[in-house]
Amino acid sequence: MPAPPTAGRIAVIRLGAVGDVVRTLPAVSALRVGYARARITWIVEPAAAPLLASQPWIDDVLVFPRPDLVALARGRRPTEVLVALRGFLRELRARRFDLVVDFHSILKSGLLSLASGAPVRVGYARPYGREGAWLLAGERARLVPGRCSRFVRNAALVEFLGLVSAPDPEPLRVPSAHAEAMEGALAGTRPVVLHPGTSDGTPYKRWLPEGYARVAKDLARECGVDVIVTAGPARDDRLLAAAIVSASGGAARAAPETGSLLDLAALFAASRLYVGGDTGPMHVASLVGTPVVQLLGPTDPVENAPFDATPSRTVRVPVACAPCRRGCAAATCMRLIPSGRVVAAARELLAAGEGAGADRQAAS
Repeated sequence: MPAPPTAGRIAVIRLGAVGDVVRTLPAVSALRVGYARARITWIVEPAAAPLLASQPWIDDVLVFPRPDLVALARGRRPTEVLVALRGFLRELRARRFDLVVDFHSILKSGLLSLASGAPVRVGYARPYGREGAWLLAGERARLVPGRCSRFVRNAALVEFLGLVSAPDPEPLRVPSAHAEAMEGALAGTRPVVLHPGTSDGTPYKRWLPEGYARVAKDLARECGVDVIVTAGPARDDRLLAAAIVSASGGAARAAPETGSLLDLAALFAASRLYVGGDTGPMHVASLVGTPVVQLLGPTDPVENAPFDATPSRTVRVPVACAPCRRGCAAATCMRLIPSGRVVAAARELLAAGEGAGADRQAAS
């Protein structure tokens, strides 16, 4: 755009998932620099809302009640769906936004952008504008080259506005109360975190539990580090974490309880290294500055690279069918990852003194 549009009230739209939301934080911190006096509201689904509410770049969080709407629709209660949706849209329009920046750019977010009534609505052109969302955006950013990380993609939308501001070097802040509580729970240790779980819909991103157990044994023996295993609220996640702790023969222990995303972010921030698959928690770890060993199978290594300001290693075994969009039950690309390469990547980051000043590298 020839110049940044004048705006006193800005809506940012990135509804979900958690990993995609946190990867938008650096771009929004740059947006805040460019619009220092504007009121920035983030429209998001419930899962990531508490995390966003604690961030200094954001003045307000407007929660889109998608789970409630879906539950009402499944219960065949169309009248209540319409009432709930109408109430949300009324609140959306009452904010009287001057500018909407739609980082999500799918049909749902495009319709919310249009419904806001904002005179300036910015989104992506195809292919990053999907499901016809580009037709609903008043201004469309076309990215060249087309394939880039989510962080670069989000930064490009801010640049498209005509802003030259850089993101904050600490784009995800952990509130001091959460940080202090987690330091107490860890009793002064700075562990290596193994996070084996994924969302329920992406089991094909999970590495073998015996692989994690071997990593725990080797790191504990060779580096003398404390190793903990984290788990999400799902029962399968907890069972997986327990299996790894058991198979490690005492080399790993269960992590302290984390009741929220902020608790999990505090745990990662207090740790010296993170090892896990391509998940939202992995991106949370990289954004709080914890060096990351990313285990990749079906997901694209370029689009899903960790935050480039944080030292990381990406371990993957190229196979003919990867990357893919859907994954498969066989998950051959994940099963083939050798534990020795994961341990070697972890040792490199640990030897770098937790990576201070190190460049991001990939071991592929």
